[in-house]
Amino acid sequence: MSNGASESYQAFRAARDYLQAHREDYDTAVREFAWPELTEFNWALDWFDVVARDPANAERYALWIVEEDGTENRWTYPEMAARSNRVANWLRRLGVTRGDRLILMLGNQGELWETILAAIKLGAVVIPASTLLGPADLTDRVERGQAKHVVIRAADTAKFDGVAGGYTRIAVGEPVAGWHSYSTAYAEPAEFTPDGVTPAGDPLLLYFTSGTTAKPKLVQHTQVSYPVGHLSTMYWIGLEPGDVHLNISSPGWAKHAWSNVFAPWNAEATVFLYNYNRFDAPALMAQMDRCGVTSFCAPPTVWRMLIQADLSALRTPPKKVVGAGEPLNPEVIEQVELAWGVTIRDGFGQTESSVQIANTPGQDVVPGSMGRPLPGFAVALVDPVTGERAAEGEICLDLAHRPVGLMTGYTGDDERTAEAFAGGYYHTGDVGSVDERGYITYVGRTDDVFKASDYRISPFELESVLLEHEAVAEAAVVPAPDAIRLNVPKAYVVLAAGHEPSANTAKAVLAYAREHLAPYKRIRRLEFAELPKTISGKIRRVELRGREHADTRPEGEFREEDFPDLKS
Repeated sequence: MSNGASESYQAFRAARDYLQAHREDYDTAVREFAWPELTEFNWALDWFDVVARDPANAERYALWIVEEDGTENRWTYPEMAARSNRVANWLRRLGVTRGDRLILMLGNQGELWETILAAIKLGAVVIPASTLLGPADLTDRVERGQAKHVVIRAADTAKFDGVAGGYTRIAVGEPVAGWHSYSTAYAEPAEFTPDGVTPAGDPLLLYFTSGTTAKPKLVQHTQVSYPVGHLSTMYWIGLEPGDVHLNISSPGWAKHAWSNVFAPWNAEATVFLYNYNRFDAPALMAQMDRCGVTSFCAPPTVWRMLIQADLSALRTPPKKVVGAGEPLNPEVIEQVELAWGVTIRDGFGQTESSVQIANTPGQDVVPGSMGRPLPGFAVALVDPVTGERAAEGEICLDLAHRPVGLMTGYTGDDERTAEAFAGGYYHTGDVGSVDERGYITYVGRTDDVFKASDYRISPFELESVLLEHEAVAEAAVVPAPDAIRLNVPKAYVVLAAGHEPSANTAKAVLAYAREHLAPYKRIRRLEFAELPKTISGKIRRVELRGREHADTRPEGEFREEDFPDLKS
């Protein structure tokens, strides 16, 4: 380890240890925490390999994967360091060099983490990709991502048959003609020597965003913006050495890197995965019990499915539970608290950044709030019209105090990058409101908030009320054109088990919303339907909005006027 690497390790370690020492002292952490100033940094070499040599981690599992059939694989920190060295040496022999872009499209399998570490060691740039992507998406990633190498499952190689390019083809699994077999990597030496230092500002990750409204943007992160930036995510979750952390997220998406790579390994915790083909709440909780999961993160979709099950089946609930991806509705938080005795702590971040705002350990949780700005993040709510700070406005990051955990920009799109960083702020495109204690409540995407009868409506607020009704498993609210009110709120509803999509059910849900919402927020139309989602699980409200037309009434839509006996 060079002097530069040693200095980088010490600076990173000091920042990490400071946040862990002040895990429940939010005020001090916000006031005194400073990002480490790094000019050279290679997270895999300067952090992961160093902690892997620590005797405290000699027997500690870095990665633990349990399959649906009960089989499992576990790798210690030293084992992962050695295996990734072999893979790095092999990739180098295949021509992977510093700055090369590599598409990584694997499931939750050991080779995924080995390749991430190996790519970082080589200075290569990783383009994470979901195994659900098809040939058109992959062509886009190869072309716009300028990929020189791809590492994928053998079962997915046919998807690349029509994807042109002179990229190195590497397959994990059974041998495939024309593809290098990943298994041969393990014959390489277990020691790795880097070809030089890694500048902190070099690119490391290129993420194609999920694209809820437009063609995916290509988000660029550096050697520090995710590896170091996710100290904030570690702090939010409250991860400590020895924790067994389960995060439910699919590979290829930013949240997987957040909580299945950087945050837990920054904390010297164990990344735990349960691989299932179809979500089964009792089976998941049985594995959490058996394996001693101490920390759990899941998106709202999973939390909503969990509360449909018997949560008391989990005899030893994790002490650290968080939700991310979209804001959590208060009803979900209440049910988990009743069953497990722990409060789900919401957090807010994006592919473009690590977590920015969250409810952190040991702090009051304000119902419905995402929490407060994380240490190292200067958050401002900005009025989109005046550009001034406001009690309600777009959630922005003040670039006068630029956090490490923020992207450099959108690769190949200077216009979008300039727009995102306009006026001295990074603009998230999300709207929030702040109370006198600094707690921020999510209002909605700037393009999801709408007006009805000249009142601003937050879909999230209305959806939260709908979820309180026993018949509602999921809901999405969008504006429906109306001749008198301009728009009226319409709810698309996914029913909970045991409820029928009947007029009586619609009437009961509309009546409940009527009783619990102010008159101007009243949900006046309802339709039972599956919710369109991005491949990463976010609701595509833009698609639902596109279904609404002023001159037609969709078949299966229920309206307030269909039920004259609803209370006025």
